[in-house]
Amino acid sequence: VGILVIIWKFIRLWMIAAKTRQVLRDVDELLTQQQIREALELTRDTDAPAANILYAGLERSDEGTDRVMKAIENQGLIEMSKLESGLVVLATLSTIAPLLGFLGTVIGMIIAFQSIEAAGEVEATLVAGGIKVALLTTVFGLIVAIILQVFYNYLVSKVDSLVNSMEDASISLVDI
Repeated sequence: VGILVIIWKFIRLWMIAAKTRQVLRDVDELLTQQQIREALELTRDTDAPAANILYAGLERSDEGTDRVMKAIENQGLIEMSKLESGLVVLATLSTIAPLLGFLGTVIGMIIAFQSIEAAGEVEATLVAGGIKVALLTTVFGLIVAIILQVFYNYLVSKVDSLVNSMEDASISLVDI
């Protein structure tokens, strides 16, 4: 599940980043030429978070700076929540994986002690299987958690980078 979310999120953020760069470049060019109507049409017809934020601001361009800022902030919150979708799954999985590993550790130790109890004496071969289960589940839980946490942090940084780009564009829009 974690790998599927990572692949989906990576592709989605890559596509959004490409669209964002293009729409920001095009809108900036149109706004420097004072072509607000064309910028409004471009942002309305483009499916990208940055375009939606700029559209919300441009739509209110004749209502004053305060209304533009409020519209941008509101749309920005909506777009940010969309960008962060799926990240909760990764965070949850990276938290649960070591817990499942520790659960396996407890189960492995229970198996080891049951073997000792059944035999009535302690022999290395009796407890080895249970201890092996305990150590393997811990290792796999930690490996999964580490991998998911690394990708989670990477994807969060990509979302932050996109949000920063959109904030910069919003500030430029308000200034223009």
